[in-house]
Amino acid sequence: MTAPYGPAWLDRFLITAGELLAIPSTADRPPELRRVLDFMLDVVGPGFTVERFERNHKPSALVYPGAQRTEFPVIFNAHLDVVPGEPAQFQPYRDGDRLYARGAHDMKVSALVQAMVFAELAGELPYPMALQLVTDEEVGGRDGTGYQVEQGVTGRFVVIGEQSGLRLVTESKGLLKAYLRATGRTGHSAYPWLADSALVKLMRSLERLMARYPTPAAESWTTTVNIAHLDTPNRVFNQIPAAALAWLDIRFPPEDTDLAGRGVEQVAAYLAGFCEPGVTVEIDHIDQPHHADRERAEVKRLSQAAERQGYPGGFLRKHGAADGRYYSACGVDAVAFGIEGGGQHGPAEYVELASIAPYHAALTEFLRAG
Repeated sequence: MTAPYGPAWLDRFLITAGELLAIPSTADRPPELRRVLDFMLDVVGPGFTVERFERNHKPSALVYPGAQRTEFPVIFNAHLDVVPGEPAQFQPYRDGDRLYARGAHDMKVSALVQAMVFAELAGELPYPMALQLVTDEEVGGRDGTGYQVEQGVTGRFVVIGEQSGLRLVTESKGLLKAYLRATGRTGHSAYPWLADSALVKLMRSLERLMARYPTPAAESWTTTVNIAHLDTPNRVFNQIPAAALAWLDIRFPPEDTDLAGRGVEQVAAYLAGFCEPGVTVEIDHIDQPHHADRERAEVKRLSQAAERQGYPGGFLRKHGAADGRYYSACGVDAVAFGIEGGGQHGPAEYVELASIAPYHAALTEFLRAG
């Protein structure tokens, strides 16, 4: 690294990062979501327009130079919320070349770098850019990035600071959440022939679905189905359930033409084909797969910037959904590009300290070359 990225630079960065990581900004704590957003806006500092948004107690902001929102050539997108953790996980600590804390990898450290680069460069670039700060990505993103897009926020290229080891995520699977509801006829469990078990019908329906989409033995770019919840109103052993409910979390690539590109009614009809009589399908929502053109000039420029920091600058595709899907659905290319680390959502989440300065340098070079 060149002189600006020496030990003193990293020490100053880690002081701010430690304060940010100590904020328990989980979805069930709206005051902490507001606090973490205000903290980051303080990091950015004055001299920019700040548009604030909020829906369902999920605050977000769009920051940009000048007084007029426009179609920004570049948007940096960062989420400041984290998944729940033990109190000790909100006490960041350094161990060798790693910084441990809830959100270190996913994605507060990348968010802090994005905010710093924005503050340093946005006012002097020959084109307008924006910094999009949201607090609900971990619970779906609909009230943050999704809501801002609904309100007309748009651009031509979006860099989302999700963890990637300075590689570019150009593809992500689609996300489908659905309910299967079964109805039957209750009765005494000693006389099952006099009843009609809703749970048995539901389980047979789920078996058919899982036979079509078996759990892969290893990582695979295929559709996966998670039966996230199974329940009946029964609270005693000797009663046959007259109702049963299953939650489905389905992740699908664009190659699955039974799901990709399909609307709610089409997908409901498709899933109903796996169900026995008495089992109905209710779609909660469908988010289509995310895709960005790898031949796009901005993608190549960002990849080259990573390469010049000693990283491969290659491409990834991710099985999980991210906020890029809200832009992809509008025809706007978005990539995930973030720092290096591991343990996201786990008890020992960390960021590799050696990736922080290269990430800052790559983002800086990308913006200046635009």
